[in-house]
Amino acid sequence: MPAAPDATPPAAPDAAPSATANAAPPAVLLDMDGTLVDTEPLWWQAAAELAAELGLTLGEDDLPDVLGRAAEHTAAHLRRSGSSDRSVDDLTGALNSGFARRVAAEVVPRPGALALLAGLRAAGVPTALVSASPRRVVDLVLGAIGPQWFTVTLAAEDTPRTKPDPAPYLAAAGRLGLDPADCVAVEDSPAGVASATAAGCAVLAVPSAVPIEAAGRVTLLDSLEQADLALLGRLAADRPA
Repeated sequence: MPAAPDATPPAAPDAAPSATANAAPPAVLLDMDGTLVDTEPLWWQAAAELAAELGLTLGEDDLPDVLGRAAEHTAAHLRRSGSSDRSVDDLTGALNSGFARRVAAEVVPRPGALALLAGLRAAGVPTALVSASPRRVVDLVLGAIGPQWFTVTLAAEDTPRTKPDPAPYLAAAGRLGLDPADCVAVEDSPAGVASATAAGCAVLAVPSAVPIEAAGRVTLLDSLEQADLALLGRLAADRPA
């Protein structure tokens, strides 16, 4: 809740916070799958289809290795679980093709996602799309929801390592010319939260299929409908000294 007028004493003369409690954040870095668009079920369907070809049935125990993970990770998991002689590269290609086919047929924005993007754009806040999906899938989604919302976009191929490694969020902040600690990442999965946290970002998490715990600079919401510029600004401002 914002402080009442005159309730907050003025900052010390030499204090130089990167944002104030009432200011918009310097930048917002947004995950795509499961955060902005409801593609997590489509990814699960693609993985389940491939798993069935390998004689497997995906279950709850597979969630951490499927949702929020790069295609290569999920492919390697399926290869180990099914003892397949197909290469990880082959399985990765099959996963990406099945996912892209489904995304092309059905892209559904998450509740509050487009309103948040519109608010950020209206306020002139730089934004980055930070996805672990391949570029062709990112471009399919951008074609559906509009590329105009993002200052920069990063796909899986744009960094040598992807989530949960911090490389994607470090690269996004770097392209915007900002310290990651001044940025707010918006995520839905533990792998994405781990990536953004390791990069030094504040994180606003709206869990999709896998639970996430609030800790440190990780704040939880039930829906992006509850997010606004004021909240994002406070999260950016609340950075370590």
